[in-house]
Amino acid sequence: MHKQDMPADWQADRAADLAPKDGLSFVVGTTGAALRRLTIAQIMHETVAKFGPRDAVIVPGVSRLTYSGLEVETARLAQGLLALGLRKGDRLGLWSPNRLEWVLTQFATARIGVILVNINPAYRLTELEYALNKVGCKAIVLAERFKTSDYVAMLQTLAPELADHDPHTPLNCAKLPALKTVITMGVAAQPGCIRFDEVMGHAVDLAALRQIEAGLSCDDVINIQFTSGTTGAPKGATLTHYNIVNNARFTTDRIHLTEHDKMCIPVPLYHCFGMVMGALGCLTKGAAFVLPGEAFSPQETLRAVAAEKCTALYGVPTMFVAMLEHLETEVLDLSSLRTGIMAGAPCPIEVMRAVINQMHMSEVTICYGMTETSPVSFQSFTDDPIEARVTTVGRVHPHLEVKITDQDGALAPVGEIGALCTRGYSVMPGYWNDPKQTAECIDAEGWMLTGDLAMLDRQGYCSITGRVKDMVIRGGENIYPREIEEFLYRHECIKEAQVFGIPDAKLGEALCAWIVLRPGTTATAQDIQDFCRPHIAYYKIPQIIRFVDALPATVTGKPQKFIMRAKMIEELGLAEG
Repeated sequence: MHKQDMPADWQADRAADLAPKDGLSFVVGTTGAALRRLTIAQIMHETVAKFGPRDAVIVPGVSRLTYSGLEVETARLAQGLLALGLRKGDRLGLWSPNRLEWVLTQFATARIGVILVNINPAYRLTELEYALNKVGCKAIVLAERFKTSDYVAMLQTLAPELADHDPHTPLNCAKLPALKTVITMGVAAQPGCIRFDEVMGHAVDLAALRQIEAGLSCDDVINIQFTSGTTGAPKGATLTHYNIVNNARFTTDRIHLTEHDKMCIPVPLYHCFGMVMGALGCLTKGAAFVLPGEAFSPQETLRAVAAEKCTALYGVPTMFVAMLEHLETEVLDLSSLRTGIMAGAPCPIEVMRAVINQMHMSEVTICYGMTETSPVSFQSFTDDPIEARVTTVGRVHPHLEVKITDQDGALAPVGEIGALCTRGYSVMPGYWNDPKQTAECIDAEGWMLTGDLAMLDRQGYCSITGRVKDMVIRGGENIYPREIEEFLYRHECIKEAQVFGIPDAKLGEALCAWIVLRPGTTATAQDIQDFCRPHIAYYKIPQIIRFVDALPATVTGKPQKFIMRAKMIEELGLAEG
């Protein structure tokens, strides 16, 4: 789409003055398109009315649904969930890689007000148990397995009661007291579980379903996503229809998405990137989206783009690097591509140039945000200079306020680094059942304290310069060392442990641990990694482990991670940045 063909609301957004005023780091996103107070069900019905016969979701070689078909299939699943006793406000966990069932569950739960709880496909036993109990999941939908993870076996470990359970009666599980129903996606019946296809088999009472939809509010919480906490345990960020519907709209506005587009989504659906910016973003526009595989494969992704003639593609920089490498060995026609989003980590300028030139993505944009803000707060425009798209995260989204404050909480001057805060429709209501953590990150005036250090320039472009705390970003995954440290302390040989990030050319950062062993004990790096593997996600397992006699610390005993990091960089001969 050319600039002159842009709808009026996009033109207003693009033409607005997004520069900070009075030399201070505070800016308000232009109004552009109006905020919409609609539920996901209402958005779906609008889209079906306009674009029903158009493709909605495509899983190459597996399935293809139009928007009318998506409406029908999600109604069937919604009816099945109602038959199982799920009602508005109940929580349903979804533990699966990218599959059609993921999308159906996402929209079916939204249609009946059941709160979808996204469970990371990489979660292991400890993380799964915590997530299900933290928010009190009444049901879980899960794939049978993914990669090396046997989901059914892991759930059976936590819920051995499944072995003798009648799946058509409520489960009574000691370790998972809230869990009453287990739904598996596989073909084979699993002990104590109901098959997904069986849940889809109920006749739909359309009048009753529409009555339920009419009783929903856009301010209802509809999604919980876990984000690791600096205090150790993951927190459940709660998001409403209003939060994510509007963020999905504005994110896809910036890439000029319409019903004529096809978006390839190789990023995980459990994350806001795939679920909100991707699937829900397409729903708001009537665009089709393509799921090229359960997990990212550069070959499968590029072949799906070529075969389906996708016009948009999402990914983190490491994904784009892998795709560019694949193009060296396989020639594919990617000329249909024009736009997309690259997020999750900084993009080197050489990668950006190659994506634009070799993958035809001249209108690719950069985003910044966090799960707690639905997620996008900043995004570049499709015609921003390439330098702006690699050195900044773009400019503020519509209907949001952002500010950068100094150590005293006052507005920082333009061009100076400070703490980034955002306020507006996208800020979550809070963390599930955790008012203390909520109050620590959302102040009395509604400002979300992102924890990131940033700088605004005179044109309103934002640069993320660091983190107030020590979060590590590994290949687009946010990792909070405190969570891993607290887990490591469970090991009988570990006296002290500190986890931090060090530069990594491929992933942005790699995870490193310094460990002090208890007197008289021994352990190897392999021992520690093997201890972690069954319980925490693979990307949280330290790649580099050093055993030391003592940790560098201040006179008050606070560990000095910056010293540890500097020593590892020197020892390994790494380059900063």
